[in-house]
Amino acid sequence: MNINRTTRYALYAALELTKAFSEGGTITTGQVARKYQLPETVLAKVFQQLVKAGIAHGTRGIGGGYRLANHPADTTVLDILEIFDPPRPPGQCLLADKNEGSCHEEDECKLRRLFDEVDEQVRCTFASVTLETLAK
Repeated sequence: MNINRTTRYALYAALELTKAFSEGGTITTGQVARKYQLPETVLAKVFQQLVKAGIAHGTRGIGGGYRLANHPADTTVLDILEIFDPPRPPGQCLLADKNEGSCHEEDECKLRRLFDEVDEQVRCTFASVTLETLAK
């Protein structure tokens, strides 16, 4: 699993949304951008995707901002990751470039089995960590 810059920004945003949830408030893109020294325009797009995915709600205008749509215990790190880095298609080898087809030695490849197993363990770990746990 490879975590890109946008996904990293989303994890920062989710962490700050969780902190705001526990304080009963909202956060703005500007607050998160300043805290983590991130470009606000990119972060605004991240928040839009979090809203579209149902992770956050946004309110416009004075006093507006973003808040979590659900309790932090109901959202996992994997939920956030999969918005920005969808899981690879079934049968796609982690060792192959995205444009490569299936390997002709798929059933025999020991490296593939190892990488598939590690990928599954990583995904299970991310699925077991809620935003509530992450914020603690």
